[in-house]
Amino acid sequence: MALVPSHTDVRPSHRLFLQEKAATVDVMVRVLVTGMSGVGKTTLLDELRRRGYLTVDTDYDGWELPDRTWDEARIDRLLARNPDVIVSGTVENQRHFYDRFEHVVLLSAPLDILLERVSRRPNNPYGKTPEQRAEIAYYMQTVEPLLQRGATRQLDARRPISELADAIERLVTGTS
Repeated sequence: MALVPSHTDVRPSHRLFLQEKAATVDVMVRVLVTGMSGVGKTTLLDELRRRGYLTVDTDYDGWELPDRTWDEARIDRLLARNPDVIVSGTVENQRHFYDRFEHVVLLSAPLDILLERVSRRPNNPYGKTPEQRAEIAYYMQTVEPLLQRGATRQLDARRPISELADAIERLVTGTS
């Protein structure tokens, strides 16, 4: 199985694999994976990409504008061109796109788990300072309830990544 070389590139062989996989199950869906910093969105997308799914982690590659909202024109093009994409991110304007996703999945975990994870992740510096850790705690109280209201499914991010990926895969294939 070919791996996708970046968060946005899809080789022709990978696209063919996805089309064959979708034809087998007759389902093409878009999924948004959202949640607080440290919940495991990037790790989950890495696993789904490893399994052959088209994924876009909007924390990277310029999907967010300087005001930390999505570049709406770019997200719109992504969704228009890809009926089978799994996107991750947590930004203020994501709700404008909820109707374009068949599933909005909220990953959640207790605050102590999030803080422990952000303190040891090597790929993202956010969450290392006392101010950022206080911000994460504040967002848990103020933003996560909003995400819960918009979610179609909530998953406990303390579960192993393989189980979370299986749950997303069942949504994508329609076998949940």
